[in-house]
Amino acid sequence: MSKVITRFPPSPTGFLHIGSVRTALFNYLFAKHNGGVMFLRFEDTDKERSKKEFEADILEGLHWLGISYNLPDEPHQSRRTEIYKKHLVPLVERGLAYEAEPANDNSGKKVVRFKNPNKTVTFVDLVRGEVSFDTTELGDFVIARNMNEPLYHLAVVIDDHEMGVTHILRGEDHISNTQRQILISEALGFARPEYAHIPLILAPDKSKLSKRHGAVSVNEYRAEGYLPEALLNYVALLGWNPGGDPSRRGQAEAEREIFTLDELAQTFTVDRIHKGGAIFDTEKLKWFNHEHLKKLSDEEYARRLQDFMGKPCAMNLVPLLKERAQTLKEAADALGGGEYAFLEDTITYEATLLTQGAKTDAETVKKHLMKVSELLQPIDTPNFMKETVQEAVFAYATAEGRAHVLWPMRVALSGKEKSPDPFTLAALIGKEKTIRRIEEALRKL
Repeated sequence: MSKVITRFPPSPTGFLHIGSVRTALFNYLFAKHNGGVMFLRFEDTDKERSKKEFEADILEGLHWLGISYNLPDEPHQSRRTEIYKKHLVPLVERGLAYEAEPANDNSGKKVVRFKNPNKTVTFVDLVRGEVSFDTTELGDFVIARNMNEPLYHLAVVIDDHEMGVTHILRGEDHISNTQRQILISEALGFARPEYAHIPLILAPDKSKLSKRHGAVSVNEYRAEGYLPEALLNYVALLGWNPGGDPSRRGQAEAEREIFTLDELAQTFTVDRIHKGGAIFDTEKLKWFNHEHLKKLSDEEYARRLQDFMGKPCAMNLVPLLKERAQTLKEAADALGGGEYAFLEDTITYEATLLTQGAKTDAETVKKHLMKVSELLQPIDTPNFMKETVQEAVFAYATAEGRAHVLWPMRVALSGKEKSPDPFTLAALIGKEKTIRRIEEALRKL
């Protein structure tokens, strides 16, 4: 096989969304797996809808995701007119295309039509197998508005040739375009690239993915606190299976879902792309994000959270945040919303909160808190950790009723109706503050 060259050719007429990310990712993974490269170019021949802000969003999204690419000498179709003209003029001279007035237009302007040989076009799709089209129904289709303004199909074919593209991986909605592009390619004498048409990404109800289902700018996912590696991991598995046949390998390997970008590149092959549509599920994406967050070291988690929030996070909170928050935004919201105010020197709450969820009276709660304080006293300060606190208290709580004991203990330490469990709280605030807060709760009672 010659060097593999793929391409990602977005139109800068909208933001970089999930469908485009997967197209870019599959082309990147396929090229990298085979020691090749992926080119990025902008198909901006729609001058009215193409905008620099969309182009900037695409570039920013790819950079954040870590999808690298090569750029041709000129990545904008709108600036490659002379290249297209170099190939279009000979087509007309050889009678393979011709200028003609468009239908129902008496302006005197002429479009350029491709002279259709009216034959059957067959190609082997790397995902779907052999595909055939009877091109007769296409008629002589328009390939340029005039000799200086090529349309999509002509520009794409010439760009792919000029960049040496060997493989085209794109959405299945482009299958019908392939017949026109093969006809043009053959007329120009170009080598035919290989095609792989990947399934569309669908909403949970199997309708077309829309904004309300997650088809928003990738940079919005960034703002919501998703990690780039988690988004890539999830998107890679939309319509592609890394596992093959579970019966032929270890169960752990068969069930594996968490991959780094490098691991995806090592594993990615076109023959594992599905033919059917892939369902996008935001809750599943959150699960992937949480798994990748938990894989970070505490130091790296703190760094990323600081970058996200714009201010540092207390290191002793990181293990708790890693366990509870599925996104960096959830972690930041918890910190900003006072959920972890129990770390402050003083907390305030009403005495009634101590009995509210304890399912018993104040005197009984008082008795239990006194016993908890007694059970915690023997633990040395250096060993005052979640496990040792739980070991000291849990048997008593189980015997007396966990709600009776653990609810008031948790409220005494946090001052909140909702907070982490009392053992985690005790470990976070330390022995001295734990004992003091239990004593303060007893005074309230």
